Amino acid sequence: MRGTRAAFRYAKATLAYAHEAKVSEVVAKDMFALTGLMQENNELQTVLENPILSAPKKEAVLKTLFSGACPQTLRLLKLLTENNRLALLAAISEQYLSLYSQTKGEIQALVTTAVPISPSLESLVLEKAKGLTKDKVQLENKVDPAIIGGFILQIGDIQYDASVLHQLKALKTTLTKINTL
Repeated sequence: MRGTRAAFRYAKATLAYAHEAKVSEVVAKDMFALTGLMQENNELQTVLENPILSAPKKEAVLKTLFSGACPQTLRLLKLLTENNRLALLAAISEQYLSLYSQTKGEIQALVTTAVPISPSLESLVLEKAKGLTKDKVQLENKVDPAIIGGFILQIGDIQYDASVLHQLKALKTTLTKINTL
């Protein structure tokens, strides 16, 4: 994603500002709502990236959409407007939520499956995740039919690949080495 360094810095500063004001959870709720809205409505991101629209107009659109946001969130919007960085808002909100979870001792785990995850597979994956980290794990499911079956679990920079695709590739590598001897 473009601007991830800048997004990380804004998110980190916003978290520090919100933590100081003791409203980091309220800002997290605002960021969660913002992330959901940005994912549902691609046009909003297009509006924020549009160089023809002025920054104050973009800020007005966001303030209308988030009229119930806390003052710290509104201050972030104002700061992004002043620095002409509103296009980074989606990335900032995702980074903020990630940093906020880390401060609460939670970690985000991404599990990729060929079909939507079932409750039995979710419990299996959570067991595996708990073995890899001491933190409380929040599971996010990504569906990718290309892995054929099984799952791929990512926690930070750790990846556990129990997919059928991975096993087939390993088998192919083994058979290729045997046949070339």
